[in-house]
This record gives sequence, structure tokens and C-alpha cells, in this order.
Amino acid sequence: MSSVRPLDDRILIKPLEAATKTASGLFLPESAKERPMQGKVVATGPGRLLDDGTRQVVSVKKGDTVVYGKYAGTEVEIKTVSHVILRESELLGVLDA
Repeated sequence: MSSVRPLDDRILIKPLEAATKTASGLFLPESAKERPMQGKVVATGPGRLLDDGTRQVVSVKKGDTVVYGKYAGTEVEIKTVSHVILRESELLGVLDA
């Protein structure tokens, strides 16, 4: 698989790495790490098709850092790198730089 082009209002996200250390400096074992809930937008679909035949443009763009639900989307592996594909409605917010 060389590349993925999301369809409709779906978004391809590369999750940010989970923390490996606590604030006090303790290292977390692999089993204690939580699934990341933030990631960078890698690609977006053209938008949801409306009843009148037009498309509702996706409100995020490539490079945005987004927050999504813990169990949202579907995990996929692209070139041995883990990604998440989810619908725009599953996003909780966009982080400002």
C-alpha cells in the first residue's frame, strides 16, 4: 500500500507518541501506556456529500493537531506506521499552535 486517500468526511491521522515517563520521572511500562488521543492530520477526504449534491468541506487541514475520542476511528498500518481513520464528527477539537 503506497498511500491512502480518505473518502467523504474521513480523516487520516498519525497519533502522537504516548508518554513514556510520568511528570515525576518514572518510566511507564508498555502495558500502562494509554492510547494517544492527539494526532497530526495526514490527509482528509473531499467532504461529506450533501442531499443537494454539493460537498461540505472538511474543517481541518493537513498538518493540524487534533484531539479525538479514546476509542474513535479505525486503526490502520501504513508502511509499518500506525494511523487512525475517523470521521470528522469524531473529532473533539483542533489544538492551536
